Amino acid sequence: MKIFTIIASISAALCVALGAFGAHVLEGRIPERYIDTWQKAVQYQMFHTVGLFLVALFATKWPNVTPVGWFMLVGIVLFSGSLYVLSLTQIKILGAITPLGGVSFIIAWLLLAYTAIKHM
Repeated sequence: MKIFTIIASISAALCVALGAFGAHVLEGRIPERYIDTWQKAVQYQMFHTVGLFLVALFATKWPNVTPVGWFMLVGIVLFSGSLYVLSLTQIKILGAITPLGGVSFIIAWLLLAYTAIKHM
């Protein structure tokens, strides 16, 4: 599906840029624990970006796989997005949003498994 290929491509480019930003710009400017948090956000964003590419690929055969992609995208925004903002602002309450993104990731992967079982 074209939309998930586009979203995944943009997300992958952002992962590279955000990873470099964290390593070269933030290093020494924010505490090390927040550098680790930033890198965790980049890592999870890239994992789920690959998931979005899979959704785009599977959508050619499984038309009802699209909710998986939307759950992954929501997960990226909530999980990784909250960790990026937390790292930059160090406002700890933002960490309360992160688990919502994690739940969205879990739903996406379980829904993908269900879709695979249904169509294979």
